[in-house]
Amino acid sequence: MNFRGRWKEDPEINLIPMIDVLLVILIFLMITTTYSKYAELKINLPTADAEKQNDRSNEVNITVSASGQYTLDRKPVVFANVGAFGEVLRQAAVGLKDPIVVINADANASHQSVIQVMEAARLAGLSHVSFATQTQTK
Repeated sequence: MNFRGRWKEDPEINLIPMIDVLLVILIFLMITTTYSKYAELKINLPTADAEKQNDRSNEVNITVSASGQYTLDRKPVVFANVGAFGEVLRQAAVGLKDPIVVINADANASHQSVIQVMEAARLAGLSHVSFATQTQTK
């Protein structure tokens, strides 16, 4: 009588097909994922049909005309460069608690002039930027 049992080999799990499937899934997810580029400024874009908000005491209003002229709280400002305009914004925001920069840009103002105002606000340390709109007349 042979009481010795046969040595059975341990079942082995082949991991190679599982790794292949996981790599295919990973590649699929990497290709289909959209990567967003976040800007340094938080920008709150108001909708065009929003109600007019009450005037707030912590706003710094900047107006950009179609010809590229700038006003700061209804006073004309000469735009020399972004750094100098940022310093003007910083001085205008002194004493305001959590200041909000409101950009009132003409519909025909150049995109570059609005971007320069946003860059100056970033240099001044003003992170809350909003754009003013007007409601459309029907």
